[in-house]
Amino acid sequence: VMSILLHGDAAFAGQGVVYETFHLSDLPSYTTNGTIHVVVNNQIGFTTDPRMARSSPYPTDVARVVNAPIFHVNADDPEAVMYVCSVAAEWRNTFNKDVVVDLVCYRRRGHNEMDEPMFTQPLMYKQIHKQVPVLKKYADKLIADGTVTLQEFEEEIAKYDRICEEAYTRSKDNKILHIKHWLDSPWPGFFNVDGEPKSMSCPPTGISEEMLTHIGNVASSVPVEDFKIHSGLSRILKARSEMTKNRVVDWALAEYMAFGSVLKEGIHVRLSGQDVERGTF
Repeated sequence: VMSILLHGDAAFAGQGVVYETFHLSDLPSYTTNGTIHVVVNNQIGFTTDPRMARSSPYPTDVARVVNAPIFHVNADDPEAVMYVCSVAAEWRNTFNKDVVVDLVCYRRRGHNEMDEPMFTQPLMYKQIHKQVPVLKKYADKLIADGTVTLQEFEEEIAKYDRICEEAYTRSKDNKILHIKHWLDSPWPGFFNVDGEPKSMSCPPTGISEEMLTHIGNVASSVPVEDFKIHSGLSRILKARSEMTKNRVVDWALAEYMAFGSVLKEGIHVRLSGQDVERGTF
């Protein structure tokens, strides 16, 4: 058995469980005889610059706590990646110790369908849009070398697309979703009013509608005059202004109202990282 863990760059540096696991890696009765850690390092984590996300030059510096070898490899070079991975496997096999492969790469699209990275990372994403995708880059090289023909490459792509399409079609055949298999609570009545301990009731924290409207208007405006903002953002701000006018709230606006009302009471609010600053959640 060989354990392989796949990490993101931000998670590797930012989640305490990674550091803890390294410290358990060589303990008697806890060891897995070496884990291969593969870090998909897209140099942006979720939406945050590395300089705002950690104090060390590399996300993988956490692994130095157990003197694990760390290989940084250009993920645009598949053959170099394969070479480094086989060295990592050999290291683990020979010494039974942890080893880290840092795939230095980039993320072409947003973190999810709703995420537009140009809002917070315009310079980086201008560069990324110019990058030739690794599949095309490597395919062109192999075709130029005469290792594969264009036809073989296209057949391989078509084969893979077919696998995906068939799986997608099959997924629609599942008509029943057993929600209760996922929601298991050993305490009946825990989630209804009768089951709620009286000590858990909160004092009323409501604020006036006038105050909510004020916060909504501020949250949908730009603080500086003649400040040119991304057109996608101005659309979001306009929609937020409309919502405030129509007395409708979505999650992001509700979050703004929560922050705003706390600020209005003179309580300092610290936002950590671009994810929170831009209302990603």
